[in-house]
Amino acid sequence: MPPIDDIDRRIIKALNANGRISYTDLAKDIGLSRVAIQARINALTEEGVIERFTAVINPAKIGITVSAFFNVEVEPKSLKDVADTLADEPAVTSLYHMTGPSKLHMHGLFTDNKEMETFLNDKLYKLTGVVSVDCQVLITRYKSRMGMRL
Repeated sequence: MPPIDDIDRRIIKALNANGRISYTDLAKDIGLSRVAIQARINALTEEGVIERFTAVINPAKIGITVSAFFNVEVEPKSLKDVADTLADEPAVTSLYHMTGPSKLHMHGLFTDNKEMETFLNDKLYKLTGVVSVDCQVLITRYKSRMGMRL
């Protein structure tokens, strides 16, 4: 795919600010026709530049009060299996393989400390290959960026 141009960047920036904006309103803002905007968004989606459209939910507003970050050290031979298992867990919101001794960095959301403890004891600690787990619970969220800086 050729690199995205300035118009694509403006479209992405507008969608990142308001994913529900209509093609008509976006066309007015960008200065193209509605059909041209729709074609560009379709192309960006088909090429994988735009991965998906989704709603961003405030966890606290729906009773999810614990946000925690985990560094999980895994035996190298088990890394892929552990990552695949954790990626399927509903409480896990993001999962990354990081540099270091076979580290997985993970974020999870839980209704309360008891639910997080159950996740740790019944799921994470029991995974074959997990060597150690470091957990840090979020106190205050100052910034959480969705999408990319353009």
